[in-house]
Amino acid sequence: MSVTGLLADIQQIGRDATSGGYCRPVFSTAEMDLRAWFLGEADRRGLDVEIDRNGIIWAWWGAPGPGSVVTGSHLDSVPGGGAFDGPLGVAAALAAVDVLRADGFTPQRSLAVAVFPEEEGSRFGIACLGSRLMTGKLSADKARSLTDASGTTLAEVFAAGGVDPRHLGRDEDALARVGHYVELHIEQGRGLIDLGRPIAVGSTILGHGRWRATVRGQGNHAGTTLMADRRDPLVAAAQMVGAVSSLARETDDARATVGRFEPVPGGTNVIASEVRFWIDARHPDDAVTLALVERFRSAFEAIASAHGCTVEVREESWSAGVDFDPGLAARLSAALDDAPLLYTGAGHDAGILAEFVPSGMLFTRNPTGISHSPEEYAEDADADHSAFALAQALRGLLS
Repeated sequence: MSVTGLLADIQQIGRDATSGGYCRPVFSTAEMDLRAWFLGEADRRGLDVEIDRNGIIWAWWGAPGPGSVVTGSHLDSVPGGGAFDGPLGVAAALAAVDVLRADGFTPQRSLAVAVFPEEEGSRFGIACLGSRLMTGKLSADKARSLTDASGTTLAEVFAAGGVDPRHLGRDEDALARVGHYVELHIEQGRGLIDLGRPIAVGSTILGHGRWRATVRGQGNHAGTTLMADRRDPLVAAAQMVGAVSSLARETDDARATVGRFEPVPGGTNVIASEVRFWIDARHPDDAVTLALVERFRSAFEAIASAHGCTVEVREESWSAGVDFDPGLAARLSAALDDAPLLYTGAGHDAGILAEFVPSGMLFTRNPTGISHSPEEYAEDADADHSAFALAQALRGLLS
């Protein structure tokens, strides 16, 4: 089946009829339906499926063993996300198996299509959670204690999804089997539009992190508290959000975003007692990113003091910049008619795995240049071409 055909089968799962965006948090009903879809497609291809201790699905063409080639992506989404971020890579991997088999290709090494859970971090706040657990970049104890917005722990959510949380953690056996990892993904920018090319090879992932700011003041009555008597954390937090944008704009090539903002208790006629908001910060130079966050912290403290409030800034996750294996990138580019090399400001499981195994990425053209939005897009021809490109890239690694 074509990539577009595979994606058509899942286009209504987790979709909001009003916005057109997708909400597929890990082990939600929507993501579980997608996992069931993947298991069905793997079974139709006669692939041997296993779900490991961290909830990663592996669909094997050939017996698992050292030196295997792995491809794949994720099925979860950010709130209101697009149709291609994650599923395109999974659908292209399945279709690439079809392409190789149709050509009569016999792999000399085993191939696995992998689906990683909680890549976006939309439910528990830590991106690439599955690959972090597998590699030991995230401790099992910390993971088990994470909570979602409803207060449900990751241990409870994983158990409900059929994954025993007692066994989470670094998986030496799984790591030992991966000889190369190649992840195909929709491009989340304009690089290929500007180059007029349908496919590119990843070179670098910018370092990035997430920080939570908690501003505390005095909750009170909206009608009886004079303006001069207020210690309103929401007003202070609003100024802090403005400072994030201003300070990031003063730093060349920095990107900083506040996309989540939660007043507590959140009543219309209630002065909030506390406000939490989250900062995503990125820059090609890790030192600049971390220095920028310190500038945020200093500005926040001054703003909080002026409003009679306090503020605490805590790191939730940090991923240093990643350079993909240059030898693998060169092989992938050569296999794809000298495909251009592009860096990305988006994090991926390939970036986590790159510290442990030779890893690379392919990007498929996105004519809107927009991602994490319903406007994210791939032309049918480019989506279907991605399977042929991935098959060609994998062919060299499997020979």
